[in-house]
Amino acid sequence: MALAVNAGARLDRLPISSFHYRIFWLVGAGMFFDGYDLYIAGGVLASAIQTKFSTVPQNLQFISLTFVGMTLGALITGFAGDKFGRRFTYQINLLIFGLASLAAAFAQDMNQLIACRFVQGLGLGAEIVVGYSTLTEFVPPRTRGRWLSMMAFLVVAGFPATALLGYLIIPAWGWRPMFVIAGVGSLIVWYLRKNLPESPRWLESQGRTAEAETLMQSIENESAGGAKLPPVVVPAPVPKVAAFDMLKPPLLQRLLVGSWVLITINTLIFGFVIFLPQFFLRQGLTIASSLAYTLVLSVGSLVGCALGAYLSDAIGRRWSIIGASIVTIISGYIYARFEAASDPAIVLSVGFVLIVAIYVQTAILFGVYTPELFPTEIRLRANGICNTLGRGATVISPFVVGALMASYQLPGVVWLMISLVVIQIAVVWAWGVEPRNRGLEDVATAKT
Repeated sequence: MALAVNAGARLDRLPISSFHYRIFWLVGAGMFFDGYDLYIAGGVLASAIQTKFSTVPQNLQFISLTFVGMTLGALITGFAGDKFGRRFTYQINLLIFGLASLAAAFAQDMNQLIACRFVQGLGLGAEIVVGYSTLTEFVPPRTRGRWLSMMAFLVVAGFPATALLGYLIIPAWGWRPMFVIAGVGSLIVWYLRKNLPESPRWLESQGRTAEAETLMQSIENESAGGAKLPPVVVPAPVPKVAAFDMLKPPLLQRLLVGSWVLITINTLIFGFVIFLPQFFLRQGLTIASSLAYTLVLSVGSLVGCALGAYLSDAIGRRWSIIGASIVTIISGYIYARFEAASDPAIVLSVGFVLIVAIYVQTAILFGVYTPELFPTEIRLRANGICNTLGRGATVISPFVVGALMASYQLPGVVWLMISLVVIQIAVVWAWGVEPRNRGLEDVATAKT
């Protein structure tokens, strides 16, 4: 029945057209607000603790419960997305974190804000899983790395956006407008995304071949623009897999790779990057100066994602991940050595390189590599499990970071990062596959 439609092969040979850009921007707009909401914690918590709205333990609870929500959201969405479809899940999750963001803006105390943040986390964790996985199933293999890395660019653009808006808004009006922006923006995108199509690959995998065929013809007509399309290269039949196959080789190794790299990158971002304003406050900087430093470093996140978009298709996913990991280790060590001197030139220049290296990995690991590792039938479930473990690690990382800061200052945090990245290099080298220039059906059966 799968051969009757060949949705994957037909999508992979399409020329880039307005269809691909429409999918990219509709999914990407929601992903941007997901990133904005993710990074909002840095400036908000620094302001909340300075104005006595919160305490340090409450800030740690805020971050931790965000990740509890994201962990549950990623897991639930993985199973819901494979069961009910991509379209259903990416609309529900956006509605959840949009409404919760508006509620957070009117929280009367820190406990209410923490509760709202937990609900936000459910939607945030879901969006990451379904957004990347959905785009993966639409774009052609020759440029898939670039498309997905640029999707990560939109997510990460939330970092400088929150840093800039925080710098302009928080000192004058406090942290509440930051949540209003997130809520209103998310709900606007939710309305616009109603016309986003279902994935033909998913429809075909569910045996809904008539719907898949009708949708494929519509997509082909839009993409062709009256021109003749390239012939369909029918791939060898790919055996269907079930969820239980994730516990057997070779999918088990892929699940381990995907889980570890997401544990590592989540800890780098949410155990280091998101704490930057508070690290700077500990050095005696004012809230305005702290947010200004963070804004400068946040530009490196965009540079890193853009570089990841180029490298993922130019030299491949594995070498890009390993190379960026090595740069992270070197620059992290230098940053820890010289940060205590409080020399702005050193802190900002070395910190910039470190942020770039972290976000090369962010673009590839979140956006490109992990969704590519698994067959269509279980893509969201497997990606959801990897994200669940990645987010689960960050439930405790704020407390670990807090303890390391108290005992060993910033060098202790950096050494934690370096240890995780060293293991990441070994795992990707030993078990990672290379999806560059391969169709998803080919990657599903690849050995290396």
